[in-house]
Amino acid sequence: MRYVEIGRLALVNYGKEYGRLFVIVDVIDQNKALVDAPDMVRSQMNLKRLSLTDIKIDIKRVPKKRALIEAMETAEGWNYQAGACKTQKGE
Repeated sequence: MRYVEIGRLALVNYGKEYGRLFVIVDVIDQNKALVDAPDMVRSQMNLKRLSLTDIKIDIKRVPKKRALIEAMETAEGWNYQAGACKTQKGE
């Protein structure tokens, strides 16, 4: 099952950020989450705009940027850039 939880990798399916991958770093309420990625500023996003993936990164709530990047690099079997390319192609 794919639950909205801290560390879950999500793909944006609508709007200006369409096709980008983000990590959920905090859940604001039942409709919004705080998302972050190594190459962007942390922001809130409506959950309707996110497609959750099976990948979950082991992070604490609202980590610093450096901790988030390290966790993404050390995640088992996951390469951020390679995964982004595969996910965007729909494979």
